[in-house]
Amino acid sequence: MPPWWARSLRGRVTLIATAVAALVLIPVAVAGVITARSLMTASVFRDTRDTAERIAYEMRGGALPMGAAIPVPNPPVDLIQVVGPNGQILASSDAARNLPPLSDIRPTPENRVISVMNCLPTECIHVTAVRVSLFADSPVVYAGRSTPDLLANRGLEVVVFIEVGVLIGLASWATWLVTGRALRPVATMRAELDAVHAGDLSRRVTQPPGADEVAQLARSVNGTLARLERSAQQQRQFASDASHELRTPIAGLRAQLESAQLYPDDTDVEALVDSALRDTDRLEAIITDLLLLARIGSRVDVVKERVDLAELVRQELSVRCDKVPVHVELAEGVVVEGVRLQLARVLTNLLDNAQRHAEHTVQVEVRREGEHTALLAVENDGVEIAEEDRERIFQRFTRLDAARSRDAGGTGLGLAIARDVAVAHGGQITVEDRVGGARFVLRLPAV
Repeated sequence: MPPWWARSLRGRVTLIATAVAALVLIPVAVAGVITARSLMTASVFRDTRDTAERIAYEMRGGALPMGAAIPVPNPPVDLIQVVGPNGQILASSDAARNLPPLSDIRPTPENRVISVMNCLPTECIHVTAVRVSLFADSPVVYAGRSTPDLLANRGLEVVVFIEVGVLIGLASWATWLVTGRALRPVATMRAELDAVHAGDLSRRVTQPPGADEVAQLARSVNGTLARLERSAQQQRQFASDASHELRTPIAGLRAQLESAQLYPDDTDVEALVDSALRDTDRLEAIITDLLLLARIGSRVDVVKERVDLAELVRQELSVRCDKVPVHVELAEGVVVEGVRLQLARVLTNLLDNAQRHAEHTVQVEVRREGEHTALLAVENDGVEIAEEDRERIFQRFTRLDAARSRDAGGTGLGLAIARDVAVAHGGQITVEDRVGGARFVLRLPAV
């Protein structure tokens, strides 16, 4: 079994944040300690050098008699000695009176100032040696001070690396908390998705506020659930419609065959065959439309392409033989992206509907509506559609009054197919006002 941090995204992110914090903070801490030590050492040696050069200057001017106690110009630098060429101490400060020579280094005429760290029997000191003159027998002034505690021990490193450890721990803790809070909606979505089952696809995951990646994931999940629910509804609707609409023609066909079987001598075979073929044609039409409704919106066997609506109308009208004349008003260059066969089916259904209800004329219009919308309108001069029926007619197997149902050739699925195709293409189909007739308008995104 992999370790906990490998099984948890939260653990992996925290581990990575900890590693990054360590890789950044530890080198910064090391560089900071080295820099601090260098600056402190330079400051200490600057003080000892200034003191040593001042005493050497006073000796060259004769202002400092040999044998007398050397005054301390800078209190921290209290260890001062003047040592002769043979190593005897010629003068010293009070603090260095009983000490051996502070160092055994002797500057040369070429390098008359030397700073070193030296450890005496009692303590370690930082000391600077300055040659008083260039003569061979020149005395040397030694000025030193006790090494500061931060330079004498590792206290600075301990303090700094304790702080680094605390900062790394805080970074890990903060990352753990922030990651947990960020992933909390994901855990909620996972629990809600686990509760979704095939029998109830209406449930949705909780969408967090904002527009970050988690919120976008929630929207995508809800969109997927909505599509699954719509697909399941289509399947249930297909089963319901098939069982309801196929029962009548099948029952009629069975009744005719049973009657012919019972009374063969009284049966007109030619009339029976004609009637059976009509029922069979209706069954085939219903099944074809139901299968089309079940496939609309799926991506299994469809390929979208650029479709010129004016050209589509001309091709469709060229193969039709309509009883009512069709007048067209087609704007060129109105192009949409979609499935050509499905869009042609929408046009066919609208034309068939218009032909069934028209009195004298059918009008087809194609144009752009604004910059991004393509419009296809089919209207007829038949009976107007009441306001309250304009949505209901797009439901499956809907029939209005007898005046609008005088034909028997339709399956009752034409407008339902048109509505589903429009929605699947990101558009809509509506019924608009027309005095003395009906006007169906399909709007699709134009390209």
